[in-house]
Amino acid sequence: MSEKKLVGIVMGSTSDWEVMKEAAQVCKDFGVSYEARALSAHRTPVELEEWIEQMQENGCQAFIAGAGGAAHLAGVVAAQTILPTFGVPIPSKYMKGLDSLLAMVQMPKGIPVPTLAIGEAGAANAALSVVAMLALHDPEMKEKLQSFRDKQSEKVRTATLPELG
Repeated sequence: MSEKKLVGIVMGSTSDWEVMKEAAQVCKDFGVSYEARALSAHRTPVELEEWIEQMQENGCQAFIAGAGGAAHLAGVVAAQTILPTFGVPIPSKYMKGLDSLLAMVQMPKGIPVPTLAIGEAGAANAALSVVAMLALHDPEMKEKLQSFRDKQSEKVRTATLPELG
């Protein structure tokens, strides 16, 4: 049996890692175990299904799926599990990720894919959403998340604007 990973981070290709590494970094920062894979809903559907099943068997609690263009990956993952699956639209060459965003938010009733912002902010916020979900039943995680939020607030409170020359 492989090591327990609480979060499965999946992207359609290795080129999506530049965006999805933000989700991995948030998981790492909060001490949340994860496994990141490049698996395609179209080119490696069997391997994707096997990975989802393996992750569930090993205690995974949520998935974060990033995809560009038609962005089917998040929906395919969500259709194969009852675990929360968060979608991250990847910026695309021609439509800058709007195509991905629209594809993800149009999931049929009954198969939800909570979808975050396009790009790096969406990947980081997807992981923060998972952290918040885990914090519901983990007091230590709740403390870490509250500390993170407090630090964000303090940065705003202490920020100063530059003087005009």
